[in-house]
Amino acid sequence: MSSAVGILGIGMLAIVVQRRVWRRLLLLLLVLLVGGCRPPPKAVHLPPPVASSSLGPGDVFSLHIIGEDKLPTEYKVAPDGTVDVPYIARITAAGLEPQQLSSRIRDRLIAEKIYTDPSVIVGVIAYNSKTIVVSGEVKKEGSFPYKPGMTLTRAISQAGGLTSLAKGWGVVLRRRLKDKTVRVVVDYEAVRNNEIPDVPLQAGDTIAVPQKVF
Repeated sequence: MSSAVGILGIGMLAIVVQRRVWRRLLLLLLVLLVGGCRPPPKAVHLPPPVASSSLGPGDVFSLHIIGEDKLPTEYKVAPDGTVDVPYIARITAAGLEPQQLSSRIRDRLIAEKIYTDPSVIVGVIAYNSKTIVVSGEVKKEGSFPYKPGMTLTRAISQAGGLTSLAKGWGVVLRRRLKDKTVRVVVDYEAVRNNEIPDVPLQAGDTIAVPQKVF
C-alpha cells in the first residue's frame, strides 16, 4: 500500500514539474514571437535637422583665388582651428561659415597689400568635425563624416549595410536637442521599400542597429 502511494506521489510530482516546464516554454515562445514580429511601419516624426555649416578641426575645404592658378586649392583645418593660407600665413577658420572664411581671407589679402580687390571662393569638401555614429549589426561600425542632406539610408550604406543578424525594422536613432536627447525607432526596411519616408540626419546623430531575437 505504502509503495503504491509513493509511486502515486512521484507521478503527481512529475506531472507538476512537466506543467511548469511547459508553461516556461510557452512563455519563452510568446516572448520570442512578440520580440521577433515586425510591427506595421510608421513614419518617424522628429524636429527638422539643425543645419550647421561652420568649419571645425579636421574639416577639408577648397580655396580659389581668382587669377591664381598655381596655388594649392585644398586645405585642412588644423586641430587648433587654424589653417595656413598662402600669402597671409595662419588664420583662424574654426567656427566660421565658408562665406565668412572667404571674406576674412579676402580682407587679409587686401590688408597685406597682396591684392586690391581679390575674388575668393571657399567651398567645403568634407565636414570631418561633424560626424554620424553607426553601431550594432552593420558591416562596418564607426563614426562617419556628416554631409549636408545626409539621410539614415545613406549613413547605413556608408557603414556597409546591415548584417544578416540585423533587426532592420528596429533601428534606433538618437538625436541631441537643446535640452534633451530624443530616441525614435525607425523601420529601415520600410524606408528601403519606400513605404515610409527616409529620415534626414543632423550632425551628432547616433544610429544603433539591434540584433534579431531568435
